[in-house]
Amino acid sequence: MRPVPLKLGPGSDLHRSLVQLGRAQNAPGFVLGVVGNLSQVAFQCPGPGGPTVLQGDFEIISLQGTVGPEGVHLHLSFSDGDCQVWGGHLEPGTLVLKGADLLVGVLAEPAPADQPSPATGQPRVAIAVRPGCPYSARALRMLRTLGIPYTLVEPRAEGSVPQVFIDGIFIGGYDALAERHGRGELAGLR
Repeated sequence: MRPVPLKLGPGSDLHRSLVQLGRAQNAPGFVLGVVGNLSQVAFQCPGPGGPTVLQGDFEIISLQGTVGPEGVHLHLSFSDGDCQVWGGHLEPGTLVLKGADLLVGVLAEPAPADQPSPATGQPRVAIAVRPGCPYSARALRMLRTLGIPYTLVEPRAEGSVPQVFIDGIFIGGYDALAERHGRGELAGLR
């Protein structure tokens, strides 16, 4: 088993982020641990009916289940400000409030750093930019200068740009990319 950390910022969709991670890793895995809070929770209770959606300030208590290239099956429990505990199947539309840190155990080895993602055959870096944004221009210039192939993607509605993803995992914006470059962590992406 290989541990894969996932750090999510405000506005990130917890369900969709784990689906992306499963596809990017192209291997089965499971959630080992999570801490964080949510501004909106979409969950499915047992039995008939559609998802329940709650908005507010919620603390994640636990998240258990499987992650893989075919999708996810996750059970979430969380509490509100009165310490009332809720739970059910995690659904898309569950949004991070301030932050969430997850650790996922992946059951297979990743592709070598100098290879495209096995799931897509595409470059390992995807970047969302907006015209006229100076930080977007800087991030694109850095990738071109370093000879790192990338794919342009649409920005998430929430959040600033650029939005940089490596192997489908959101790493941050220009500052996060520059920090990784400073530590020599981008060389394997060429």
